[in-house]
Amino acid sequence: MPPHPAPRSGAAPAARRVPWITPLYVGAVQLRASATARLPRRQRVELLRAHSTNVANLRAGRWRTLATSAVFVEEPLPAPYAAALLAALGTAEVRWGPARAAGLFAAGHLGASLLVYAGLRGRVRADPPDATARAVDVGASYGFCATVGALAATVPHRGARVAATAGLLALGIRPVLRPRRTFTDAGHLAAVVLGVAAGAVLGAGEPWRAPAGAGTAGPRGPVRAARVRRAVRSAPARR
Repeated sequence: MPPHPAPRSGAAPAARRVPWITPLYVGAVQLRASATARLPRRQRVELLRAHSTNVANLRAGRWRTLATSAVFVEEPLPAPYAAALLAALGTAEVRWGPARAAGLFAAGHLGASLLVYAGLRGRVRADPPDATARAVDVGASYGFCATVGALAATVPHRGARVAATAGLLALGIRPVLRPRRTFTDAGHLAAVVLGVAAGAVLGAGEPWRAPAGAGTAGPRGPVRAARVRRAVRSAPARR
């Protein structure tokens, strides 16, 4: 077997991405939550309600809440949840880059919020608004569920991918089937489904990576068919 060709002198390994948007986002959410928690209870509830994607706000045209609701939480995130959020969003950022990871999070958050609003709009009282219409609905959970769904849908091994996606969907469906379900349970399931769909698109768009040492730079000009055939016959079989 011929020795592997030496790497080109100008070649350098691709730099590994380091997530930076994820820690900034999670840190900002935690700092805001800590500051909000110090407010008097009534003032804190009214602040959160003003930034919620509830029926009352969206029906009144306060569409900015679709964005602001993602940076407010009812209380500081517990350490396990904050760690899981950092891991999921950081993995997505490293894998797909900051722009795509942020777009995926936003699509899950916005899509699930709008689907919940569409389902509740005709079923809750508007004048005066009832408790559901004015409910506090803030947080990062919709975007988090969408990101996890996309990661599950892009697991490299087919069997593991199917198992991860099916298990995640089962976890999302279970709360919706409970007698005392809430609209946020439906929102989490919707976010998972949106994330799985987005992951299928992202996975389909990812190019195949050649194994290390499988190929080198060829000649700059066009290669004749005969030379290609000779190269294929002389190349060692891949294991």
